[in-house]
Formats: sequence, structure tokens, C-alpha cells
Amino acid sequence: MIDRRNFLKTTAAAAVASRVHGANERIVGAVIGTGRQGRGVMSAFARQEAFPMALAAVCDVYEPNLKTAVKACEDRQLPAPEAVKDYRRILERKDIDVVIIGSPDHWHALQTVHACQAGKDVYVEKPISVRVQEGRRMVEAARKYNRVVQVGTQQRSGKHFQKAVELVWEGAIGKITHVKSWNYGNEYPKGIGNPPDSDPPPDLDWDMWLGPAPMRPFNANRFGVNPRTFSYFRWFWDYAGGMMTDWGVHLLDIVQWALKADGPRSVTATGGKYLLRDNRETPDTLMVTYEYPGCVVTYENLTTNNFGVDTHGYGINFYGTEGTLFVDRAGFKVTPQTTRIGERSYDLMPAVEMKDLPNSGINHMVNFLECVRSREKPISDIEVGHRSTSTCLLGNIAYRTKERLEWDPATERFTKGSAQASALLSYDYRKPWVLTV
Repeated sequence: MIDRRNFLKTTAAAAVASRVHGANERIVGAVIGTGRQGRGVMSAFARQEAFPMALAAVCDVYEPNLKTAVKACEDRQLPAPEAVKDYRRILERKDIDVVIIGSPDHWHALQTVHACQAGKDVYVEKPISVRVQEGRRMVEAARKYNRVVQVGTQQRSGKHFQKAVELVWEGAIGKITHVKSWNYGNEYPKGIGNPPDSDPPPDLDWDMWLGPAPMRPFNANRFGVNPRTFSYFRWFWDYAGGMMTDWGVHLLDIVQWALKADGPRSVTATGGKYLLRDNRETPDTLMVTYEYPGCVVTYENLTTNNFGVDTHGYGINFYGTEGTLFVDRAGFKVTPQTTRIGERSYDLMPAVEMKDLPNSGINHMVNFLECVRSREKPISDIEVGHRSTSTCLLGNIAYRTKERLEWDPATERFTKGSAQASALLSYDYRKPWVLTV
């Protein structure tokens, strides 16, 4: 194990001495967390052709994930990266410019802050944190160490999402008083199953996987690696926040962008784990209501029926006085309101539709690498990602406390809510881990 005191000295020195890239100089990157999502982002960086980039190292505490990542490079006929199990080994390397953080959610804050202290620019997956206070520390670290930090809310780089937001800004659908967002699916009745606690596999460092989270016995679902889907750790409060943070952050990120809002003024939530017969902790049915100035926003998650809204399993509806704008990753569509004069009905505006322009994920990577060179803020800057993640975390706090909470986005404090609610804005890391900017 690398000594933490020496590591902090090394990273502080590296932050001062971080490189400035020439126009044609190759950017050297590394990936921390090489599970399914981490490898997906790694592949997108490899496919982009706008900037020369070399992958120098990969890191994971689970040996099969490391081997799969190295093999993916070999299959692309790329040089094999160094494979390490402790992410601090990567941050000590002076030749590495950027790190891609695809580890489980409860690691994002600590690894991002350490990377900023080490003078690395960061691409971090969403949600950026499991507590609001962690996210603010990430913003502070990016600013203190002058780092470019892009959050993996790649829909912001989708051309049709950008156009949809512009239409809202321009007033194309009139005045908006309600926005609905949702994720519907069906895992009834067994969900992710109910395996017993057991010994961890010999090729997994379970203590390091837990990191700052509380010590728990190994459980196959808490670890959650499954070759057929994304990891199940998402459904346990120690490591994530269920669909509210896993997918809700994508949807509410676009909502807040369109509303030009930093966060809601109040939040309520209802739901529960009603039907699924598994050991997940997050609800199978959830309805969250947010109040913004002049507008009510809802997020719904249903895990026992996939019919969705107008048969769409997920998406966003902006309800305006002159039309309704639906948007998802396939495109957007504006349906005009109609008014009746005498015997005839008239549309208040023309219908508008735009299909997805491909490669929004690639565009997101390119935007990040452009900013690594220019030192400008990326489209999903860490402040933006923090605000979008915080809104989702507030929904979970309202659900867990069963309270109506009033929120001040400027101070990031509840102006109305219990001590229990305020306590859920942060948590104490398991020793020896400490989040210090």
C-alpha cells in the first residue's frame, strides 16, 4: 500500500508542475475503474480522432476487469497499458495528463480530488458523488488546482439536446409550468436476486473496493459485476442512489439546463420497495416532485412496468402554453397546442422534429480534450455536474426522510428540514480515507 502522507506530498508537487500541451502533442491518459462503464468510456476516447491520445495505464481492484481492459487495447492493436490495482500508482506518474474515472460512484469524489491534487485533468462518470458535500469538495479541488474536469453527462454534447434546450430558451413552446421526466422498466418479480453474504473472490481486493464506504461483508450484489448488465452496486445506499442518481441525473441535467436553474427550491418524494424480491435497498417505485420558480418538475422511476409515457420507457416532456417538447436520446419532437375557433381547430405553432445526430458520446470526449488544451471549462464542467447530481441526491434524501424539504441552492443547505435530512448531505469516510482539498 502506498503511504498516504508521501502520496499527498507527491501529488501536491505534481499539481504545480503539470504540463501545458502543444497543439500537436499527444495527450497521455489512464483509466481508473475498468468495469463495463469504464471500458465503454475508454473505447470512446480511443475512437475519437480529433486529438492524439495514448492510454498509458489502467486500474481496477478486480483482476478480471484489468485483464479485459488490457485485452481490449490489444484487440485494437494498441500498446498494452500498465495494469495496476491502486489508483495512486497512476496519479504518481508524471507522464499521465488525464484520468478517466469509471469506478463505482462512492469513489468518484476521492479519486477526482486526488487527481486534481496530482495535476491531472479528469473525466469523471456521473453521478459525481453520493453526498452533496462531496460534490462541492470536487468543485473546490478543480478550481484550486486549475484542473479541467468534465462530467460524463454526455447528452449535453448531443446536437439535438442542444437544439431542444435552445427552443425552450427561445420560448418556442411558450411558458413552461411543468416538466416530467421518467425511467420505466420491468424487473418483476425477482429483480437482481438475493444472494447470501460470502467470502469475496480471490481476485478481488474487497477492502479496497469498499474504500471510504462502511465495512460490509462481501455480497455478490453489493459488488454487482454482471457480464450481462451494469453493476448492481447502484442499488445500495453505501455506494450509489438507485435510478434516481444513475439515470435521473441524465434527465434532470437537461431539465435544469433548459430552465437555467442551479437547483430546486423544494423537494418531496414518495415510493418504496413494494414488489421486487431481491436484496437491493433502493426503491422499485419512486415519484419525486421538485419546485422551481414558476415551474414544477417531476421524476418518476418504475421498475415493475415498462410502458412509460406515450410508450417511451424514458424521456423528458416540457409542457408549455403553446406546445409540448419531448426529448430522449433518439431525438426530440414538439407537438403544438391547439385552439378552437368556431368549428375549426388551429395549431398555435408548427410541429418540429429532429432525430439524433450520432456520436454525442464521442463529441463529449472531444469537448473534454479540446478544453485540456485550451484550459476552458468543458460543456459538463464539474460545477454543472455537481448541481445536477445534487438535485438527484435531494430526491433521495426526501424519499428516505419522508419530508418536504426546502433548499437554498446558493448555500447548499436546507432552509426547512430535519437534522436527519441535513446529516444525509455528507458522511464520514471509513479510515484511513479522508477527503481534504
